[in-house]
Amino acid sequence: MELLDQIQTIVKEAEAALASAKSENDVEAVRAKTIGRNGAFTALGPMMGKVPPEQKPVAGKAFNEAKQLLLAKLEEAKNRIADSVAENSAEKIDVTLPGRKWHAGRKHPVCQTFDECCNIFRRMGFIATSGPEIETVFNNFDALNAPADHPSRSMIDTFYFEDGRIMRSHTSPVQIRTMLGQKPPVRIVAPGRCYRRDTPDATHGVYFHQIEGLYIDTDVSLADLKSTLMTFAAEFFGEGVKVRMRPSFFPFTEPSVECDFTCVMCGGKGCKVCKNSGWIECVGAGMVNPNVLKNVGYDPETCQGFAFGMGIERLTMIKHRIEDLRLFSENDVRFLEQF
Repeated sequence: MELLDQIQTIVKEAEAALASAKSENDVEAVRAKTIGRNGAFTALGPMMGKVPPEQKPVAGKAFNEAKQLLLAKLEEAKNRIADSVAENSAEKIDVTLPGRKWHAGRKHPVCQTFDECCNIFRRMGFIATSGPEIETVFNNFDALNAPADHPSRSMIDTFYFEDGRIMRSHTSPVQIRTMLGQKPPVRIVAPGRCYRRDTPDATHGVYFHQIEGLYIDTDVSLADLKSTLMTFAAEFFGEGVKVRMRPSFFPFTEPSVECDFTCVMCGGKGCKVCKNSGWIECVGAGMVNPNVLKNVGYDPETCQGFAFGMGIERLTMIKHRIEDLRLFSENDVRFLEQF
């Protein structure tokens, strides 16, 4: 039968073409040539109507079997090519090549200073404690003897929420929370993040890290404060950095002092970091104001103490001779990988 011969010829040619196919495009070309809309096998369909009735069962069976065979061969060819591509594209491991270098992560320089400061004060007997960054006005200002008209209370300097709470502008509220929760003696440091409405520049930022210290007992003097700060400076910066203490004013301490360290950027000659003074202000401190002690229920007649605070970023700048505070928040790997 001529129809059966044509079917066999088309199947054999298709099998030969699929066996030599190298890509999916080659397989698609065979499919289009055989069972596509204009394919040779598709063209045999109209010829089925001309087959004598007694031969139609045989011809029909041969036609359907051939079509199923072609579909199976096409799928087989596709799978073979896909497996070949996957095998050839698989990564080959050359055990003779040197291993890949993995860049280990490390702590941010501010975090390193943060931890170092806490460890220094722990060795001096202080306990590191923390508190919430969203605070009440009482803990941030009122309990610290800040006058109602103090500039730091204004919305120009402090971030306020609609419910009256604020983003703490220092970690002093941790001191208040600690004193409200326990009786003397108190010997703590309060490290943490603070927020102020400052214009970012080389030495200021909208947020910064601070560590504050508080020591309350029955016999604490300004000499103890000076000894503590001198010990810290020697531990943190090493020998050779000069320390200058000068009178100042803070609502929460009386008397108040500011502690400056020699600017290591210029060696005391003057630069933009120290504003050409040769000194960098690092510590605000003093003896705790009696009004603060009264606000937390302490008796200023039987106990007294000192408090101090310093910026972690500024300490890091001095130690590593970094000129611009903004480098800490730019996430520049070239800068961070130096620490």
